[in-house]
Amino acid sequence: MFQITPQLFDKIKHFARFPQTGVSLRQMVMFGQKPSAGTLFKASQFLHEELPIRLAHRVKELHELPYGLGEMPSILKVKDWYAQSFKDLIELPHPHLSQEVRESLKRAQRNDPKQLPPSVPNPSIRPMKPTTNSIHPSGKMTDFFFQISYYNNIDELACTPEMTTYTDTFVKTIENIKRRHDPVVTTVAQGILEYKEKRKANLIDTDVQQFLDRFYMSRIGIRMLIGQHSALYRLPSRKDYVGVICTKTKVHDIAQDAIANARFICEEYYGLFKAPEVQMFCPGDIEFMYVPSHLNHMLFELLKNSLRAVVERFGVDYEDSYPPVKLIIAHGKEDITIKISDEGGGIPRSGIPLVWTYMYTTAEAQELEPEYNRSDFRAPMAGFGYGLPISRLYARYFGGDLKLISMEGYGTDVYLHLNRLSNSDEPLM
Repeated sequence: MFQITPQLFDKIKHFARFPQTGVSLRQMVMFGQKPSAGTLFKASQFLHEELPIRLAHRVKELHELPYGLGEMPSILKVKDWYAQSFKDLIELPHPHLSQEVRESLKRAQRNDPKQLPPSVPNPSIRPMKPTTNSIHPSGKMTDFFFQISYYNNIDELACTPEMTTYTDTFVKTIENIKRRHDPVVTTVAQGILEYKEKRKANLIDTDVQQFLDRFYMSRIGIRMLIGQHSALYRLPSRKDYVGVICTKTKVHDIAQDAIANARFICEEYYGLFKAPEVQMFCPGDIEFMYVPSHLNHMLFELLKNSLRAVVERFGVDYEDSYPPVKLIIAHGKEDITIKISDEGGGIPRSGIPLVWTYMYTTAEAQELEPEYNRSDFRAPMAGFGYGLPISRLYARYFGGDLKLISMEGYGTDVYLHLNRLSNSDEPLM
């Protein structure tokens, strides 16, 4: 059984003093389909420095949670997972590079013709105060936070066997961390249930809600960086893909797949022969740079909500006459926007803020099952109250947003905004 020692916790608090470094989607795709061993080596070095800082921020925050939330058994379990992953990374030895290799790496970086694209803040996220700390967690004065970035073009450099071994060992380590953290969303959800039961409360406090937003946004970022780095290292070259990012994501095709999956789940859940129709309006072939699985999951969650609202408003015997759900796709210079409209009766105005609250749901509550632990989205038709808030975080992660407007007595419109410029930094909180 893993335990956080006082020495380890002191190190965690030290690393948590340092700022996190954001990475934009456009920076992630600069690697190209076949990054060189040297480029992947430098990226591994960046993540080896960055991931412990991100994990340390989360362990410290879990430790300082108010109202006794941090003492819940499930929250303690998650804190131990994060601390163990932090320990794995800081104990992984860095490669010993000769002076000649170090000079070659510096020359290759100086000669890189590719300039990192400028990043812009996400307009949906409150800006963070800039940090000017120039002391690296190792304790040495450095210009690390001003110079280092995830992408560095090191095509010219031949990797030594030690550099190749380091990259391979590092990728295996972060893949183990990703597997360890698979059940985090549902384990935290279990912790929230324990907390609500202890406090005899139906809703969670505002500062707990804000903590969950920060925590889950950080989790999305950590998993994205690990998944992307692992895919760049392991997967064969695929047309139009850089790691897990598709440079020509076809919005129509992703939406069609999400529609089919949501209607199938709806039919299974309610025992329907035919779920409400979903009418899609898409002007031509809209393509942009995105992570297809993120888009699919968000659309699936939103469509599922609309289908459920329609069926529950009209009843399961209304099968042949359900009003259709409408999915409308528009594209401008900055954003691609997807509107999903239903006639499911809408939400009272007083209930609108609650839809963004974790563990709040208008459906009959369902128990968390042990196998419900592999994904943020693999949920049944309804019942956990995580779909909308988590979907909004996924939208905001790459510079988009999710908004909801409802007409009580008629239906609801949700607007999914996606940043087509791909130049927004991660919203690190």
